[in-house]
Amino acid sequence: MLATDVGFIEMRIAKVVGFGPPLAEEDFQCVVLDEVSGDRHLVIEIGMAEAFWLAAHLQDVLFGRPMTYQLTAALVRGLGGQVRQVRIDRLIEGAYYGATVEVEGPAGVQFVDARPSDALNLGAITNAPIFVSPQVADDANRRQGEDSPIATLLSYALTAPAMRIMREPPAESENEQGDPRDTHPYRGGFGSPSV
Repeated sequence: MLATDVGFIEMRIAKVVGFGPPLAEEDFQCVVLDEVSGDRHLVIEIGMAEAFWLAAHLQDVLFGRPMTYQLTAALVRGLGGQVRQVRIDRLIEGAYYGATVEVEGPAGVQFVDARPSDALNLGAITNAPIFVSPQVADDANRRQGEDSPIATLLSYALTAPAMRIMREPPAESENEQGDPRDTHPYRGGFGSPSV
């Protein structure tokens, strides 16, 4: 059964947005989902690391070795499976959203509990369709309409530019040999646009 058969809304990842001071007291990241065959949007707060990896994937940033979500996708494929769909399908403890990753493999169809940020990263890498329950969509719209600093950021995310992953050149003060353990060319994370 497809998620749309039970009223779920098919969405796609539009962008990842990050805010910092002065708009946000602390770094704040979110993902914006757009309805595939409509004009609804869903904005979900996600963690910094998950935002970085999702933004990197959306910008086709390549790394020399597989990163966590690439590894997870490769493990699913290596075991003869495929990610069939990602669903952001429930509210947990009145504050967080829960997700389900539907995986099909030799053992049949399995439903794996996940955080939305992890499920969206995996879904993006595997090109799996993304579905959102009407209850989650309604709750997200309610949150954007609240009178709070977070609600303001969630609303700004719809029109803010997408987060950009920026490659940081080596600092001039580093010695010529540098630290052999420091092979990650994307130090410093990502830029937070100010709106």
